[in-house]
Amino acid sequence: MELTLRKKGNEIFIPDGSPVPGVITRTSHLGVAAHPDDLEIMAYHGILKCFASDEDCFFGVIATDGAGSPRAGLYKRYTDEEMKVVRKKEQKKAALVGEYTGVAFLNYSSSEVKDAKDSRPRDDIKDLITLARPRIVYTHNPADKHDTHVAVGLRTIRAIRELPAELRPETVYGCEVWRDLDWMLDEDKVGLDVSEHQNLATSLVSVFDSQVAGGKGYDMATIGRRRAHATYYATHGVDVASSMIFAMDLTTLVSDPSLDIKEFVCRYINRFAADVSKRIDRLI
Repeated sequence: MELTLRKKGNEIFIPDGSPVPGVITRTSHLGVAAHPDDLEIMAYHGILKCFASDEDCFFGVIATDGAGSPRAGLYKRYTDEEMKVVRKKEQKKAALVGEYTGVAFLNYSSSEVKDAKDSRPRDDIKDLITLARPRIVYTHNPADKHDTHVAVGLRTIRAIRELPAELRPETVYGCEVWRDLDWMLDEDKVGLDVSEHQNLATSLVSVFDSQVAGGKGYDMATIGRRRAHATYYATHGVDVASSMIFAMDLTTLVSDPSLDIKEFVCRYINRFAADVSKRIDRLI
């Protein structure tokens, strides 16, 4: 299959220099994220599973150019164009550290990704998944509070829905970045154990100096959230992991295009609301 991404300025980075598109077919775990550093926050489970593996390979997709990030300190006076260059460079460093098969930079602006009428981001994602044939896909969950994250998640869901059943991944996770998923009922959320290689976990997030030193403490916040999740996961059980990422299982949603996405997500919210209400009624 010939791969031609649609937005000018796109790039596919392969750390070991293997030829495209053949190398992408090695992919077993694929992450589709909005910005540079989102993969390392939300899809670390897949990165970890593939790290130093002879069989599994992680491939990342970054939908936007990363121009609109907040900045301070050393990066305070950087223009959007300069930030694009810095953030892409940081993402490539992360791919080297995490031993990814590669990263596709689609290079869309946030406004282009958020435009539901623009089919290019969805079609790029669909082509990459068709070529990669991953078993597991990680993307943003539809309950995230960042518009661009939600848009990328929705484009990914639609892209997979448009694939024939035999090309769809076995599992699709909607992961957390800008809204935790600890509010979901225990039986509804998926707890992904990411306890191993904490040095790698910290290193991957810390690579993005333009974000960490530039005004957002993602390094400590991300590791802290995972450790808190592991401890607070169950009220009456001992810790089963020292670090955990929560995810929403979107597999049913992508497998059945007749399901309404908003209703699918709101069902979890309504179950949470009912659980809170029932507990108060029982104890008041």
